[in-house]
Amino acid sequence: MSQSEQKIVQYLNEAHATEVGLVRVLQSQIAMAPRGTYRTGLEKHLRETQQHAERVQARLREIGATGNPLQAGIGFVEGALSQTLALWKMPLDLVRGGSGEEKVLKNAKDACATEALEIATYTALEHLARSIGDDVTAVLAASIRADEEPASRPTISPRPARRTRSARRPRPSRRPPAARRATPGAPPARPARCRAWRAPAIPGYDELTAEDITGKLAAISQIELAKIAAYERKHDNRSTVLTQVSALQGDEPWPG
Repeated sequence: MSQSEQKIVQYLNEAHATEVGLVRVLQSQIAMAPRGTYRTGLEKHLRETQQHAERVQARLREIGATGNPLQAGIGFVEGALSQTLALWKMPLDLVRGGSGEEKVLKNAKDACATEALEIATYTALEHLARSIGDDVTAVLAASIRADEEPASRPTISPRPARRTRSARRPRPSRRPPAARRATPGAPPARPARCRAWRAPAIPGYDELTAEDITGKLAAISQIELAKIAAYERKHDNRSTVLTQVSALQGDEPWPG
């Protein structure tokens, strides 16, 4: 076995030891995580980690590294070291921090650090494997690294902040404004109209009948007659008023 191949075996053993150790850590974190999306993500990560460890172990068997006494010894030492670290870390996970939320947060920070180490290990393994033409190992490393990317890992969703009294929206009053309250026995109020369409020359135009309006048109200027005609067409469109306005309107230039 060449020096490059020995280095491939070394990296594979390191990756396998990391995965085996992470299995124990994830199991301890799942035991203390509350039910929810974060715990579901941890459980999914645990299944992936177990699959990764099996795939790396299978690759070691394919290249015959498990039959080499020296490499087997190295792998055993690295595996034992990872097991020791995991078993030491489990009680630390259980007692660290004050509240349960703080423990979960600190465990999530540790998981991020572990992910970075795994990504770096598989990146180095992929580059080394490609440099010596070991495409099988390179594809394996790239595939596992893709699973370890941060986008595929579980996140902790913060609780929604409670609204303070000052931040709450004011509730609309159920009582109508005083100006809109109906007076018993009074006729229904006419809908408000745009100021641009008011007829200022005849006060109270909206409350007048057609006969009342036609009786006042003779004293209206040509400009105001045009305004009244436009206003009437826009709203009531009474033929009596429009006919009288048309009869009084003259061609320009208007007198005065």
